[in-house]
Amino acid sequence: MTRVETGIASIGLHLPPLAMPVEELAALRGVDPDKYLIGLGCSEISLCPPEFGIVDLASEAARRALSRWDGELEDIGMIAVGTETAVDMSRPLSAFVAEELGLVGHIRSYEVKHACYGGTLALRQACEWRMSGAARDKAALVVAADIALYEQGDPGEPTQGAGAVAFVVDRPEIATVGLDSHTWSEPAFDFYRPVGESYPRVDGKLSLECYKKAAVECFNALAEGRNPAEVMERFSAICFHVPFPKMVRKAFHLVGEVAGWSAEKVQQLYSEKVEPSMLWNRLSGNSYTASLWIAVANALQGLKPGEQVAAFSYGSGFGSEILSLIAGPRAKDADWAQDIERDIARRGRVDASAYNLLRSSVRTAAA
Repeated sequence: MTRVETGIASIGLHLPPLAMPVEELAALRGVDPDKYLIGLGCSEISLCPPEFGIVDLASEAARRALSRWDGELEDIGMIAVGTETAVDMSRPLSAFVAEELGLVGHIRSYEVKHACYGGTLALRQACEWRMSGAARDKAALVVAADIALYEQGDPGEPTQGAGAVAFVVDRPEIATVGLDSHTWSEPAFDFYRPVGESYPRVDGKLSLECYKKAAVECFNALAEGRNPAEVMERFSAICFHVPFPKMVRKAFHLVGEVAGWSAEKVQQLYSEKVEPSMLWNRLSGNSYTASLWIAVANALQGLKPGEQVAAFSYGSGFGSEILSLIAGPRAKDADWAQDIERDIARRGRVDASAYNLLRSSVRTAAA
């Protein structure tokens, strides 16, 4: 069987219409703003007004991706949405998105759940579906979308955020998604949200340890006995799932330490290949399934054909995977960057007082 060329043909991103600088939250909570700005590496929190939800977020990202693709709706044979912001315990978020987009017909439609790892799984499944021949040359629409919200006063509150990334998986105009990947999983209750509860339960210390272990295991598997530093050097960017930027820094430094790199080498690779990819994440806050893919979309901008990006995905519970992407001819155009630029320019700014009112409306809606 001839392998069908498969990868990312189009990208769309969407951030919600409100944002609050973490300094406002620091003032509200009576803490030094450097605890959030430097201690966590956060800059802004993306927020959703009461009338705006996960369906709006995911659907608009999908519209933007479809608008840049040269196919038709009739050419879509799969829609898969990775999320942990489900709106129904039975009906998948993909059905809500398909309804918004008018996607009807011979289409495989489903939702993928594995905490923040769900978007990666949806993308992998779409690529494998096309590669298997089962797609009959149809394209897939993949969306990773989430709203991260914590109970007021929770330690995770300054990491809050929201965002959506959508891909059309077809011919790899923007990037080929490498067939080989490396995974690691262990059962753990580091982060979870029981049915009927509005906010997640988080064991922060355990979650950090799980995340760091997953990173070490996945990067070791990627190196496969080769010099790890040389393996890292071949990537133009190394992207991580970004719960908050300092967590990424800690994980990458442990990867380097285990590999036996000098402190100088670790910092060089981090500064050159990891940190730049998180620019948009600092402005979106944590967006769970979309978090890694916001970083990847940022890193793909302007790459020449053949340049590579590494992507480390993590989801609590826990599961992880590292995969690689190879830039295609349209990566250099980076037309998806305008999505982030426009959303950031247009979104309203929320101060501490408005944040309290917003959270009150969220609590009322949840009740």
